[in-house]
This record gives sequence, structure tokens and C-alpha cells, in this order.
Amino acid sequence: MTAHAGPDANSTPGWPSHGGRIAPLLARHGLPADHPVIDFSANLNPLGPPPWLGGWLSDWMSEPLGGAASLARYPDPDDDRARRAIADHDGVAPARVLVTNGGIEAIHLAAARHAGGRALVIEPTFCEYALACGRHGLEVERLGLSMPEFRLDLDAAEAALAGVEIAFLCRPNNPSGTLVPRADVERLLARADQTGTTLVVDEAFVDFTEHEERLTPLLERSPNLLLLRSLTKLFDVPGLRLGYLLGAPEAVARLAALQMPWSVNALALGLAAPMLADRDYLARTRAWLAAERDLPERVRALGYTVPRTHANFLLLRGGSDAEDAGALFAFLLERGLLARHTHGFPGLDGAWLRLALRGRDDNARLLEALAAWRCP
Repeated sequence: MTAHAGPDANSTPGWPSHGGRIAPLLARHGLPADHPVIDFSANLNPLGPPPWLGGWLSDWMSEPLGGAASLARYPDPDDDRARRAIADHDGVAPARVLVTNGGIEAIHLAAARHAGGRALVIEPTFCEYALACGRHGLEVERLGLSMPEFRLDLDAAEAALAGVEIAFLCRPNNPSGTLVPRADVERLLARADQTGTTLVVDEAFVDFTEHEERLTPLLERSPNLLLLRSLTKLFDVPGLRLGYLLGAPEAVARLAALQMPWSVNALALGLAAPMLADRDYLARTRAWLAAERDLPERVRALGYTVPRTHANFLLLRGGSDAEDAGALFAFLLERGLLARHTHGFPGLDGAWLRLALRGRDDNARLLEALAAWRCP
């Protein structure tokens, strides 16, 4: 286990820190700005936003007491429609829900609650946990997953909880897609209750798991558990910035007190309920996942190292180092396929690539390109 001195110690100049950043990557590789690209770097629902969204926005803007009028006012702090819709969807009391400006705000609120303390980050994982801790003055301890399986050393994790006020676990993990078993999470939570540690489990991709993997029932067992969720990945509206966290009512109230005023806009607050009510969209998403979930196995069959993924993306290693991965990245990009680099993921250091699951035709193009790389 290692300590980390600052939030940007593992950044790599010239490589964007998040997926979906097409323009700087095209420029970096000497490709024109209009080079056609299929984006495999952002883990979003390839179905696109719900088809009714355009009409909803038009109706919303024309409402006499909503829409344009709402844009001329600050969001109503007493508007709890989104919170009630989320609570109903997740089967919890509204007091256990805090609506946030995307999952990122939830991460930063959790870190802010323990500002100046010590945090544990289980990695390789999403960079924002360490960044949030650094910005709130937390000293970060890092516990590495065992690769290439990305397996958690549960004994080491339990021991590490004794020295920290907060711990971050991504489940399914980003970027590997691997899943810490629920029984292991229960052991960690029992230990967190002994040490008084807040255990933050980021479930941003739990909607894309094959089986029901939400840890919502564990909320009743412990006041030290926080679950983070995202609606914008599932409904392909990342620009909307809509997420939430679940926890004990007392913990939620403390985090709400740290939240910036009006951090969630009126449009996002109004859209939560109709999105969650769209059963047809959710059913079509499940059908797409069922049809394309064999993509990791098909990539593995080409000779790439691919950990078992439970999410809507896969991680692959097709060479020995970052130079090999960089060459593959460029090869794919030239063919109009944008992968997610792993510079900035401690422990991966650019030697792997992450690829989202997309539709059948896009996935077929990816497989063809990966096969060509292995067998030129």
C-alpha cells in the first residue's frame, strides 16, 4: 500500500483525463478535426437519449409556469420531485437520497465531509477519487488490485480501514469492469463499522450489470455506507449532469449541508422522474446488453488479455507496455475508432486500453480492426 502526495502526480501531459475528448486526441495524432470517429472511449448507452426527450423539452419550454419561466428563476430548493422519484425507484426513504450535479459532485461531497483526514483508494480506478481527496486536503493511501484479474486483497483492505476516515471502492470498477463480490463488500462494511470509516461504493455502472448487483439493501445495516449512482450514463445525457447518492439520513443531511446552493439545475430536476419511469427504454437497454455482452469474450479470443467485465466496457492489453498500447490506440484512431487510454490510472500507466460496448455494427468494426492488429 502506498501514499500519494498530490492529485495530479499520475497525469500524463497531452492525454485528456477523461473519455469522450475527441478533438485533443485527433490533434495529438495529427488527424484532421473532421476525421470521422466512433467513440468507444465514453461508457454511455449507445441507444442514445430516450426518443421522447426532444418533445419533452419542447413542452417544458412552453409551459406557462415551467420551462422558460423556470430558466429565469433559481431552482426551487423545496422541489423534491427528483428525490422522490429516485427514492421510489430504489425502494428507499427520500431522506436517504441526495440529488447531485452528476456523480462527480457526490464524490467531492464525500471527500469534503472528511477534509484534512486520510482516505483509502482501491485502484487502478477512476481518477476523481484521488483528485477529490487532494482538493480537500486528504492524504491518500492506495491499495492495489491484483492484476491481471484485478482481485481485491480483502485482508489488506480490512487492515487499511483502521487508518482512514473514508474509503473509495468502484463497483463495477472503472476501468477494468471487474466486480468485488458482495460478500467481500459486506466484510469491508463490517470492518468500517468497527473503525468508524465511511465506505463509499461508486455504483455508476451498476445499471449495466447482467445480474442485480446494487448494494441498496446494505444501507439498512450500516450508517457508514454511501452509494453513488449516475443517471446520465444509463440515459446517454452526460451533459445534463444528474447523479445521486444514497446513505443514512443523518449522513445525507450532513452532505447536503456541504452542497453548493442550486448545484442541480431545474431541467435535471424535472427530468429525473420521466427518465426513471421509461420502462420501455430500460427494457431496450437490457436487450442491447444481452446481445452485445459477448464482445469481451470475442476480443479475448483474438489473443488479447481482457479481465472479466461486469460493466458496459472492457479493458484489454495487447502488448507488453505503454508503447505497444499507444501504437494500438493510434492504429484504431486512424480507422475511426476512439479507445480510452489509461495514462493517469495508477498501476496501468498507459499499457492498457478501455473500450465501451456499442451497437452490433460498431462492435463488428472494432473486432475487425483488433483482428487486423493481431494478424497484419
